[in-house]
Formats: sequence, C-alpha cells, structure tokens
Amino acid sequence: MTLPFDSVHHVGITVTDLERSIDFWTRLLGRPHRDRRILDGPRLGELLGYPAARIDSCWFDIPGGVALELLDYLEPHEDAYDPGNAHPGNVHVCLRVDDMSAAHARALSAGAVPVSPEPIEVKQGPRAGTKVAYVRDPDGVTIELLQPRQAQ
Repeated sequence: MTLPFDSVHHVGITVTDLERSIDFWTRLLGRPHRDRRILDGPRLGELLGYPAARIDSCWFDIPGGVALELLDYLEPHEDAYDPGNAHPGNVHVCLRVDDMSAAHARALSAGAVPVSPEPIEVKQGPRAGTKVAYVRDPDGVTIELLQPRQAQ
C-alpha cells in the first residue's frame, strides 16, 4: 500500500521571544535563519482557529533536509506552560549527531539547559551503545541529541 506522505517537511515550535530563539538556534545550528516575516493573511485565523491571528515567524534549515519554523504569536498571546516531556501533546526535536560530547557542549554553550547532568549511553537491548542527551531550549522545548551506536 502506498501512503500519501513522503517526508517530513518541517517542525514548528511556538516561542515566547523570537529574537531570543533565533539567537539560540543560530548558535546551536551554526547557520543563519531564513525567510523571516509576519504572517497575517486573511485566512490565517480560519486555518489556525484564532480569528485575529498574527505571527512573527522565521525558518532554519536543519541538516538532513527538514526545516524548523519558529512562531511567535503576536495575537493571540498565551502564556507558556511548564516544560516537561509528560505533557500530552508535547513534541520534541531529535538531532542526530556524530560526536555527542561536542554536540552536547555546543548545545549548552548556545544556552540549552540540560535535563540530565550528562549524556547517557544505552547499555543493553537493540540500541546498546547509543548515546542520548535531552536539553531544553529557552522556551523549555526538549531537544534530543542522539548519537547512534558505532558500527562494529
């Protein structure tokens, strides 16, 4: 059976301060953002379910072909909820890395907050040897850093 989907186009993250988030993601990814604009078209509110929606947005290209869209809702404005992975509807972004130590250090220097004191290495099961770390961006969005186990 052929599915009607062929790839992930982008991941969108709602942020509380677009300038702060642009700075964080620029430092983390080591590349500039693209296509910053205000979204306020006549049918945007209909699409989103917010009649007077107005959004400051920008895009980043993530290595591997998926884009990241940052969205700062100017109207309506809602307060952020407490960070945590157990919230229903929570989504995290997973970045595959080649060098966990370097990626983790870069994330922390970009302003990420570590969830655990250091990355962990999976000790058993089908992912034995995989290294994983969770960090959070300035809005509490979880970013998973994943270094697959090295081929034997």
